[in-house]
Amino acid sequence: MTRTAEQMKGRAGRLARLMPSGPSTAARTPFVLLVVLLLAGGLISLLLLNSALNEGSFRLSKLKRETTELTDEQQALQRDVDGYSEPDALERRARELGMVPGGSPAFLDPDGTVRGVPERASAQPSPTVAPAPATSPAEPAGTPAPPASVAPPASPATPSTTPTTPLPTSSGR
Repeated sequence: MTRTAEQMKGRAGRLARLMPSGPSTAARTPFVLLVVLLLAGGLISLLLLNSALNEGSFRLSKLKRETTELTDEQQALQRDVDGYSEPDALERRARELGMVPGGSPAFLDPDGTVRGVPERASAQPSPTVAPAPATSPAEPAGTPAPPASVAPPASPATPSTTPTTPLPTSSGR
């Protein structure tokens, strides 16, 4: 038994030599500082990332709000354009400008011959003018309705006694 006790003492002695005998804070200080610096750096980077995400979120909500406002404005403008493009509105505006409905058209063939009989436009109102409704869905409720019929301005309708030759018209190209 003495032999095993000596061996134990020998092993314990060798282990005791590997371990420092006194309190050694010098070896732990750099490790503790490294851990504290890593935790502090991680916390600061997490706060910066969170701030950047919040700023992006605020910017995104502002852009969404602006997109909604611009979409509403675009739809209102499209309703106005549609209201001005309606046939009744176009006819009314044309009459306000002094335009009259044209007669039957005449066409020029590529060889210069006239196809059709040209007629002078008359200032007589068309018999198919229907009264405009009081309000249309394209117009806002606060705007007054336009008058149902606008009298065309009087234009001199003096027929000429000299024969007229039709003027060439552009093909629109």
